[in-house]
Amino acid sequence: MLKLDTHYLWDSWIADDGENYHLYVLQAPRSIGGPEHRHLNATVGHAVSSNLVDWDYLGTCLGPSDAGFDDLAIWTGSVAREGDRWRMFYTAVNTGGLHVFDQRVGSAVSTDMHNWTKVGANPALEPDPQWYKTLALVPPPFDTEAELNRRSETWRDPLAIQDPDGNGWHVLITARSAYAGRNDDGVVAHATGPDLDNLTLGAPLCEPGAGFGQLEVLQSKQIDGRWVLVFTCHPQEMTEERIARTGNYCTWSVPSPGPLGPWDIDKARPFTAEPDFFAAPLVQQRDGTWALVGFRNTEPRGIDSFYIADPIPVGLDEEGYLVAR
Repeated sequence: MLKLDTHYLWDSWIADDGENYHLYVLQAPRSIGGPEHRHLNATVGHAVSSNLVDWDYLGTCLGPSDAGFDDLAIWTGSVAREGDRWRMFYTAVNTGGLHVFDQRVGSAVSTDMHNWTKVGANPALEPDPQWYKTLALVPPPFDTEAELNRRSETWRDPLAIQDPDGNGWHVLITARSAYAGRNDDGVVAHATGPDLDNLTLGAPLCEPGAGFGQLEVLQSKQIDGRWVLVFTCHPQEMTEERIARTGNYCTWSVPSPGPLGPWDIDKARPFTAEPDFFAAPLVQQRDGTWALVGFRNTEPRGIDSFYIADPIPVGLDEEGYLVAR
């Protein structure tokens, strides 16, 4: 377990260097006056473990810039090995006046997995309104339509994965469809490129209409030869019909024919063993088994659980859904 007396800890992602697990976790000082203020004070903390239980906290490894698209707070992302260096894609918000309603995707590189250098002064990927909801499509208008067509209130949690056939890279992003109603518009945005500096955005990898407003903290993993998509969604970001059908849960999975789907999100099922488990990385342990590592989203009930819990052993059931072991 990783718990800090000085900081709230919540969303996390993990990179494995073959010897140690590197945990990257959103953090905010407890001195800010309450957890409701954490999102605008978030930076990325870094901890290392050999067993996913005993963590050596190394401090802050990435924070906002002095100016630009990421000058307010840094949110959830992913880390991937890119040749002889590592690449982090991250979510950012800025002080431009729109705060959480202007989410961007940036990237940074590192050779030691702790000291990160941001790549460029502009976002790495921006939403295209031909597929994805932007602020220009969401009333009330905040600014000129041309500018707001490059911004979105839901454009985050970028996941970089290498093409399994060696054909470059893919980046998956939590987004909203331009053609669906509120809380029914969650989709997986998709970008491809020969490398992570040259990415082209394309159409989403799934259809909206499954009762999810956001498919957060996306993970596409192969477990024992079978692919599965795992994501998080706040119950308040679901339709009433979805909640009535499958209940109030935070972590969801859907079987997949491959790392890029296609996914029928309407068939997603909840991880019922831990209803509050949220933004939980799915990690392969040294013995080959799998576990979830995350935090419990009990803030709506007034319970402080802003720490990274011990791993929960998991696997896939006969139909390919994520279950506790």
